[in-house]
Amino acid sequence: MRTVICWKATAVLLLLAVAAGCNGLVGIGGGKKMPLLFEADFEDGRIGDWRATDPAAWQIEPGHDGKVLALYKQSDYEPQVRSPFNINLVRHVVVGSFVLELKMRSTTKDYGHRDMCLIFGHQGPSHFYYVHIANQSDAHANSIFIVDAEPRVSIAKTRTEGTKWDDNWHTVRLVRDAEEGTIEVFFDDGPEPIMTAVDNRFEWGGVGVGSFDDTGQFDDVKLWGEER
Repeated sequence: MRTVICWKATAVLLLLAVAAGCNGLVGIGGGKKMPLLFEADFEDGRIGDWRATDPAAWQIEPGHDGKVLALYKQSDYEPQVRSPFNINLVRHVVVGSFVLELKMRSTTKDYGHRDMCLIFGHQGPSHFYYVHIANQSDAHANSIFIVDAEPRVSIAKTRTEGTKWDDNWHTVRLVRDAEEGTIEVFFDDGPEPIMTAVDNRFEWGGVGVGSFDDTGQFDDVKLWGEER
């Protein structure tokens, strides 16, 4: 019960912080305040702020009443160990604790592992975390994973049975407290996280978006954090 109360309290604090200070400081647990480090709505058509496993798989295209970042085809990329093929990191930004909030839309067929991903703690091609949001949960889907010089392994402490993608836009928020090791993922307006984890192996790294092997669109990206 104590853990549940902690997650709920964190969710309330985050909702209040993000609503009150979208362009200022955002707080996470323990009273930490973090500045806005990066934001992108893609209306200027720029894609140079991003670093992809395969730049040819990404483009700026119309969508979401303006322009969006689109993973429009599969990347020509073979990871060294089993992990997402499609990764696009924010260039020149490395963080410890952070809050990442953005809009996401799946553009692939509907099936159990229909997914979109968030990448964080990225220290190299074989050392990072990722959030895999998918229709159904199993050992390889709808969870928080670590890639640590071996094929990805789920580290989720809690998660739902699945997070249903459709053809609409959804708001996703990823919260990382590097000191405590906590990871929380919120979907749309849900007051409780759809998945949580605690892990301290990677206390800093790059942050980005992607998909394991599907396509999708991204918009209104905002990243608050402690820059390293």
